[in-house]
Amino acid sequence: MKTMWAPWRIEYILGDKEEGCIFCKALEEQHDDLTLYKGKRTMVVMNKYPYINGHLLVAPKRHLSALQDLEKEEMTDLMQLVERSVAIIKEVMNPDGFNVGLNLGKVAGAGVEEHLHFHIVPRWFGDTNALTVFADVRVIPEHIESTCRNLAPHFAKLDI
Repeated sequence: MKTMWAPWRIEYILGDKEEGCIFCKALEEQHDDLTLYKGKRTMVVMNKYPYINGHLLVAPKRHLSALQDLEKEEMTDLMQLVERSVAIIKEVMNPDGFNVGLNLGKVAGAGVEEHLHFHIVPRWFGDTNALTVFADVRVIPEHIESTCRNLAPHFAKLDI
């Protein structure tokens, strides 16, 4: 039998769930190891409990939960940042494709339903297997901190 190691998952499984909004907390902190970008109206953070390497969350800085509450400039900046984030992941990680989307409401799978955010999930051929289905286990080959270090210089160049 082979063992897979994903030590950061145990914090989520056993730990107390964080109170408050993860995005608003990231904005308040001067230095957050998982925040890749803070723009005028938008931000990018690494998903602390990713589906796979490079799983990013792109959100407006304003705390809101509905698309219709976005101002025109926020919507424009948000979509530009999603597009740039995909381009950066393509350049750095060379995935075969992407899942990009947002979950609106708890029933739709929103884990942080009070703060609108897009998920950007890079995909590679063969990145899913029976383990996820049968054993509720994901294989993530690179530590999140390494992925963040590799992406950070590219996000530092953005001005959206």
